[in-house]
Amino acid sequence: MSSIVSIATSGMSAASLRLEVVASNVANVTTTGALPPANGSIAPGSPRAYTPLVVDQVDVAGGGTAATAKSVSPAYVAASDPTAPFANQGGLVAAPNVDLTNEMIQLMVARYTFAMNADVARTGSQITKTLLDTVA
Repeated sequence: MSSIVSIATSGMSAASLRLEVVASNVANVTTTGALPPANGSIAPGSPRAYTPLVVDQVDVAGGGTAATAKSVSPAYVAASDPTAPFANQGGLVAAPNVDLTNEMIQLMVARYTFAMNADVARTGSQITKTLLDTVA
């Protein structure tokens, strides 16, 4: 069985990963690339759009959580940018499939879950210390 502190630490790690993913997605929201043609292959040397990430978080047996980052599917949406040197004949480019509203929600989730798990870890440590002081 996991301790209170290790469970809270796993939650803080998941929140940290969520924050890293949000930061990466927001920083790269304008990183466009060549729109893949119907056959799916981009010409060699053509830039690729940023592939956004999402956090997949699951409960761990015995307590705690585990989080991993995975690619968003679909990774891009077609956007109009006829001035881009890599735009297709229709003036379209591949833009990362990033929803900034959702990213801000994920940022708030990361902030509050980190803070709550830090409080749980602090309280767990205080309880352990009080218990050990009482026994001693």
